[in-house]
Amino acid sequence: MAKDRIFGLFMLVLALGYVLSATNIQTSFMSDPVGPRVFPYLVAAVVALCALVMVLKPDPDTEWPGLVMFGKLAFATAILLAYAMTIRPLGFIIPTVIVAGLLSYMINPRPVPAALAGLGLGVGLFVLFKVILGLGLQGLPRALMG
Repeated sequence: MAKDRIFGLFMLVLALGYVLSATNIQTSFMSDPVGPRVFPYLVAAVVALCALVMVLKPDPDTEWPGLVMFGKLAFATAILLAYAMTIRPLGFIIPTVIVAGLLSYMINPRPVPAALAGLGLGVGLFVLFKVILGLGLQGLPRALMG
């Protein structure tokens, strides 16, 4: 129980530091309606809320996962790092479809639903971010776009 509380306090301090660093983000005269600080504030609020839950209501008995689960977490981390490195050269849709499909397969190992989830998330998120929110995303690689 004490470990959860200590970790919760650490995460609370980290969330507060995240808010302080987000206040230093410079806004230009041509910023989008939401602004560049809103997303970091939202992330910090979620982290702070989760940290408060850990402090106020810690788990009584923590059981660490086995090596298989750590392997899955390492694989998911590697997938997300590869996603971050390939999103610029390959555009948004292709890496998002692949990563969302792989992560969906890791959650529920059924290939067809995982592929459909990846495709739906890749295209759906692109439509949400590009069309609805108006962000300047590149959908496909520049070579394919001409």
